[in-house]
This record gives sequence, structure tokens and C-alpha cells, in this order.
Amino acid sequence: MWPWVVGCVLAVGVAVAALAQPAYESWDVLPERFGSTGDNGVVIDGYRVRHDGALCTTPFTATDAAGTIFHNLAEFDAVPVAGGILCQNGRWRAVNGGASGTTPLQVFLKDGVQRGRF
Repeated sequence: MWPWVVGCVLAVGVAVAALAQPAYESWDVLPERFGSTGDNGVVIDGYRVRHDGALCTTPFTATDAAGTIFHNLAEFDAVPVAGGILCQNGRWRAVNGGASGTTPLQVFLKDGVQRGRF
């Protein structure tokens, strides 16, 4: 009897996990240009995320309110989900090595479309 109970519990757990998965394709299309998540007037541009193996990456620029342009690279962990790739656990660094950080942004790639959620 115990194997049957364990099997039922596992089946319910898998079903609940499947139902809890976000509807990635309902996320907004992520444009190449958008305001920084830091809400400090910085504009992000050239954000075109690409998947390569275990990572998603993109070079991008950040332009501050004074018009200074900073060149950066973002890197995410790539996870196959829902027929596409979820780019999560984002981190960025300045090309010149002067700054680095993390981002709450998640990107879903499928059929050539990048969708994002902050």
C-alpha cells in the first residue's frame, strides 16, 4: 500500500508544480530600449538577449541623465522551460570593469521573441 500512497503524493506534487509555472508567453515583449530597474533615470539600450548553452548574454549600454554612455554585459542562467529558454539570476558588469551588479529582470526567449518580467 505504501508505494501506492507515495506514487499518488508524487503525482499530485508534479501536477501542482506544473500548474504553478508562469505563463511566459503572456509576458510583455521586452524592447531593446527601456528604463533601468534602478528607477534612476538611466536608459538601457541595445538589449538583445541571446542563448548559448547554459547562459543567456547581451551587451548593452546604460545612458545616464547627463548623457554619459556606459558599455556593459549582462549574463543570465539559461533554463529550458515551456518550449523556450528562461534567462534568470541575471548579473551585469561594466566592460571596463568599473561596476557590476545583479538584476531582477527575467527574460523568456522563444521563436525569436524576447519577453521580460521585472
